Amino acid sequence: MPSVRIFQKKQIRLDRLNFRQEQMFKIGNVGVAAVKNRLAAAQGPTDGAAKPLSKRYAIQKTRAGKGNRRNLTFTGDMLRNFQVRTVSENRAKASNSTRKDRIKAWATNKIETWIAFSPRNETAVVEATNRVLREAAPRLVLQKELGGKQL
Repeated sequence: MPSVRIFQKKQIRLDRLNFRQEQMFKIGNVGVAAVKNRLAAAQGPTDGAAKPLSKRYAIQKTRAGKGNRRNLTFTGDMLRNFQVRTVSENRAKASNSTRKDRIKAWATNKIETWIAFSPRNETAVVEATNRVLREAAPRLVLQKELGGKQL
């Protein structure tokens, strides 16, 4: 299956995506937003509290006025750069675009997994998928050979 890479400079152009890819882009964005919201609330991959920061880093972050919680927002560059990057008909893939942010994300992920869906995130993605399928239902035509009824 062909996939489409999404590059964002100032504005995303979605006019070249087919219908299924556009649906997957919507679902992928819901997943990324759910993960970012969980991180902003300083929650870990199990929807519990995130691991505490190291003592030295907590002091540095507090002095900068950013609080001492693990919410990955010291400068905000890594999270701002975490977006849906590749979309195919059955998969949406999110990552960081710059090498520096990918390395930072990998190192942070070794301390505590953050690039993962928690149970609440999975529920949000399933609800978004159901919403997208309900929106597409009027446009679907089932053939009698498949045993379905025509809509």
